[in-house]
Amino acid sequence: MLYKFKSRATSDLIMLEPVGRRVLEIIGKSPDAPQGIITAEQIPAAIAALQKAVQEEESGQVAPPAAAEAGADPAQEAQEPSERVWLRQRVAPFIEMLQTSAAHGREVVW
Repeated sequence: MLYKFKSRATSDLIMLEPVGRRVLEIIGKSPDAPQGIITAEQIPAAIAALQKAVQEEESGQVAPPAAAEAGADPAQEAQEPSERVWLRQRVAPFIEMLQTSAAHGREVVW
């Protein structure tokens, strides 16, 4: 499954299901809903939640998602830590989309 995020202020953003689900959980939205909205008023809180999750992951306070969920081999990830895709890298385009949408007073839907 794919999550397709849309805003009238930016181009569409597509995320694979595990990443999209995690992002929606972090910002407090239901990933099980086939459609949803992040209003312009909710965007600052969503950005703050994503930035907090990134900081927690990078400081080691939160374990990365299960390797099976991310589709990675745990043995390979242990051998090649520099090749790991961090949450910061995964959410950067989404945070940029949220910031642009907020600047234009537009909501983000999926």
